[in-house]
Amino acid sequence: MEQACAKQDSVCNLVAVFENSRASFTSGVEQLDPASPGAWLDSFYSAPGTALGHGLPWTTTPDVGDHHTQSAGGSPGAAPGPHSFEDQPHSPEHQLPLSPEPWEAPPAGEALTSEFRPVSRTYLNSLKNKLSSGAWRKSCQPGASPGPETQEPEEKRVVQELLETEQAYVARLHLLDQVFFQELLREASRSKAFPEDVVKLIFSNISSIYRFHAQFFLPELQRRVDDWTATPRIGDVIQKLAPFLKMYSEYVKNFERAAELLATWMDKSQPFQEVVTRIQRSEASGSLTLQHHMLEPVQRIPRYELLLKEYVQKLPAQAPDLEDAQRALDMIFSAAQHSNAAIAEMERLQGLWDVYQRLGLEDDIVDPSNTLLREGPVLKISFRRSDPMERYLVLFNNMLLYCVPRVLQVGAQFQVRTRIDVAGMKVRELTDAEFPHSFLVSGKQRTLELQARSREEMVSWIQACQAAIDQVEKRSETFKAAVQGPQGDTQEPKPQAEELGLRAPQWVRDKMVTMCMRCQEPFNALTRRRHHCRACGYVVCAKCSDYRAELKYDGNRPNRVCLTCYTFLTGNLLPDSKEDKRRGILEKETSAGPDQSVVCSFLQLMGDKSIRSIPRSWCVIPRDDPLVLYVYAAPQDMKAHTSIPLLGYQVTSGPQGDPRVFQLQQSGQQYTFKAESVELQGRWVRAIKRAASGWTPEGPDEEDMSD
Repeated sequence: MEQACAKQDSVCNLVAVFENSRASFTSGVEQLDPASPGAWLDSFYSAPGTALGHGLPWTTTPDVGDHHTQSAGGSPGAAPGPHSFEDQPHSPEHQLPLSPEPWEAPPAGEALTSEFRPVSRTYLNSLKNKLSSGAWRKSCQPGASPGPETQEPEEKRVVQELLETEQAYVARLHLLDQVFFQELLREASRSKAFPEDVVKLIFSNISSIYRFHAQFFLPELQRRVDDWTATPRIGDVIQKLAPFLKMYSEYVKNFERAAELLATWMDKSQPFQEVVTRIQRSEASGSLTLQHHMLEPVQRIPRYELLLKEYVQKLPAQAPDLEDAQRALDMIFSAAQHSNAAIAEMERLQGLWDVYQRLGLEDDIVDPSNTLLREGPVLKISFRRSDPMERYLVLFNNMLLYCVPRVLQVGAQFQVRTRIDVAGMKVRELTDAEFPHSFLVSGKQRTLELQARSREEMVSWIQACQAAIDQVEKRSETFKAAVQGPQGDTQEPKPQAEELGLRAPQWVRDKMVTMCMRCQEPFNALTRRRHHCRACGYVVCAKCSDYRAELKYDGNRPNRVCLTCYTFLTGNLLPDSKEDKRRGILEKETSAGPDQSVVCSFLQLMGDKSIRSIPRSWCVIPRDDPLVLYVYAAPQDMKAHTSIPLLGYQVTSGPQGDPRVFQLQQSGQQYTFKAESVELQGRWVRAIKRAASGWTPEGPDEEDMSD
């Protein structure tokens, strides 16, 4: 106790000496004993998170120093000085001290005593008053704890914590605005080593945030805490000032860009790096980097929310501040949401910019109003090639970009091959044994068969596309009614003829047919080559596609179409039309879908000289003719090259000893087939045995044995 009293006298003497001579202030501080109960005074000069440790503006001008000291948490009841922050210009000329700044390194060989900074007279007087009151003694004595009669309410302790953290926060803001910002501006103006605009972009609106907290928020909070006995409430104060916290949105939105600029110019400019490094090494910076200090405003509003939520929880049920505090908490939450929205908007624009850069910044694509929904690589199933090709999809809220990788990736990585509008687009899964995880995207401009790398990826793409389609349809009820019908039917389709020429068709792949899908004549490499009808997507010969019709999805430009589509689109009937030609017994369109057949898959027909050049055939037992096996050269052929009536046939295992082989025998006729798996061979054997006994499916719900 005697040591504490001696400590108090020592500090009071220090203040008296300071009033007579500033030179003796240094020696007085050196005489303080850090181990004494008054050692908290030293923490004001060194510890990060306190007012002096965060670089408050030390100056030899009494008024300016007094004001800053009181704003950062001076003595209770202290009122701001006559000079406000608005009266103090923020230009470097008005901030020059007569003594070394806390962030400046001392000259070589100079004594450590010269590092002490001059402190304002009013601040030391406030310390003298606090020490003289003796109130600090209770909290500094070891083992002493306040009694029940002196214990403060829990909500008051939360308010005190809010005040103390606000004081430290204002000190950090001062360090950012008046030290880092002004020093870098001064260096940019003097050396021209880096542009001033870069400095302003890095610090954004930090000056406005600093002035708001130093001039308004902290003084109001300080006055309310000082007058807590008469007015135990802070909800009304926060309600009044919370709307101004929305100014943080600009700072938060710019933060990532500011961090990138800071890193760039730290590497690019030596004078820039020297200024930042010198301030970071100072005691005022608390051994923290500029990036750490810049992060503090981003974290401040969530801190307000946590403290205010705790304050509301500690308030008694009948507290007069309960309603105002809850309303203030809602306003702080709204400000936090405003900052979160700014972050989301910044991330959205940054994502758009990254995509546009990879696509080469094409003028007709760059649009800030777009929303990026999904992007990633896929495989394009070609109608001519057997192996799929690497492609890249970018899905926005209003369009799907089909891109191909550039050979020379200088600047842009991809080239936009096709742009498909989401309006009018359709997407569905494909059932293709050769290309698993495939899906179809059908738009007005083009129809694509795509393959994902997994089923999860395929489902994700379908869901993303469908979500974009649903959003467009919601915004256009007229379009929704036109596409889905008056009952809102979302099932696949209206007949294809109703959309003929209005949207790009799904092209039938070349290897899926061996003959013209209109005249059923077989293709060859010289006299009958494959062509695609641009209206229906069928593979047809040159004779059957020697017509042109205007297609709406292609800007009403004339395109090659088949005879059937030409007749439908133009209404013209040709004299030599062969539409009335009687169908042959083998001219039965293949039932490629499982719902149209009892069983269908690829089989190898062994020992048949007529199809020796074909490694495998597409075999179908259709539901509308379940007692006949049709053998096609390709799944989309319009005419089978062989049909086998199955009644009376016997099914046996093949003589080769391969479990995938089975034979059909009847009256000297014998066919040998080889399936791709043992399981598939079993399905075919069961289906053929049923057909041989005369069994027919009664409805579409019968057992499906198709592959």
